[in-house]
Amino acid sequence: MLHEEALAGIRVLDIATFIAAPFCGTVLADFGAEVIKIELPEEGDPLRRFGTPSACGDTYVWLSEARNKKSVTLDLRSEQGAALFRELVRHADVVLENFRPGTLEKWGLGFEALGAVNPKIVMLRVSGYGQNGPNRNKPGFARIAHGFSGLAYLAGESGGPPVMPGSTSLADYISGLWGAVGVLMALRHADATGQGQIIDIGLYESVFRLLDEIAPVYARTGLVRERMGADTVNVVPHSHYETADAKWVAVACSSDKMFGRLAQAMGRPDLADDSHYATMAGRLSHRDEINGLVAAWVRTMTQERVLAECDRHQVPCGPIYSIKDIFEDPQYRARENVVEVASRAGPISIPNALPRMSLTPSKFKHAGVAIGHHTEEILGALAGVDAQTLARLRDAKIV
Repeated sequence: MLHEEALAGIRVLDIATFIAAPFCGTVLADFGAEVIKIELPEEGDPLRRFGTPSACGDTYVWLSEARNKKSVTLDLRSEQGAALFRELVRHADVVLENFRPGTLEKWGLGFEALGAVNPKIVMLRVSGYGQNGPNRNKPGFARIAHGFSGLAYLAGESGGPPVMPGSTSLADYISGLWGAVGVLMALRHADATGQGQIIDIGLYESVFRLLDEIAPVYARTGLVRERMGADTVNVVPHSHYETADAKWVAVACSSDKMFGRLAQAMGRPDLADDSHYATMAGRLSHRDEINGLVAAWVRTMTQERVLAECDRHQVPCGPIYSIKDIFEDPQYRARENVVEVASRAGPISIPNALPRMSLTPSKFKHAGVAIGHHTEEILGALAGVDAQTLARLRDAKIV
């Protein structure tokens, strides 16, 4: 029997733009939080115009990532807009923001001002470099965070230039996830103590935290990890290999036992007994030789055949997919990782929500709505704004 949504009763005010802090709101909204997106009148969140435009005028990324959120227009820079926002905060649990540090304070909407209205308010603050430090006032985007965090330095072929590590928005999405974790912890603390708090995240920090052992190894040994293409610093063979039909597979042999199984699959069981290759240390010393042997074997077969042979010998191996491959794969279909939903641009396919919950699963309510769709509803219910006042606010371009 399904219970109510996990975050039912939590109200979130999302005054951020683009992806980083707003993605935290998307995650919370997927599981039942009431997330109210507050946008600048007429202009709206720039994410509406970022990416590929759809038939309704907003981009597909907006339709996907603003899903399940309500939209209210309000100019926080104006005195009346700020006053209305403080009234909304009185009835909220969380505020999400990603302005440059000091901006909200300038508008009278810093954490102290909001805490005076609602002592339990939780504020997520995402910025390029965090709320303190010499770089606090610099603008930040995900690409800049990839470079500053050390991730882009590792992406690319050995001896080649650093390249984009996958999605240009990776740091934004990761920061949103860290933000969601922080919000949930802060809400638990607020429930127990009655005190809200600030969650302070720099885009670069979100990525740096995920770079496995590079910090302790450098501090201890002075080793600066360099770009290695598809290879991995501590494991061989652990790379990407091209098949006979010009497709690619990823092979991961992270132990001597796994390498023994790969040697069997290759029809070269002798490799697992060879003193040069039997141990990980030996294989690391002979990286090019091992990669060459594996690459030559993979090139003799189609991708389908390589995957079958590796499965038969229990060797970790998987295809390297394009988005077309993903849409055709039965595993993705079985897990419903991509779902088709209604939107103002007609049916669209979007990534399904995560994580998968047994009792309180996510629920799709609607794709990203038109700007200001819920302004009358929210300002009326939470701030006591009547129709006549709303009309005056519209004329003054405050909503």
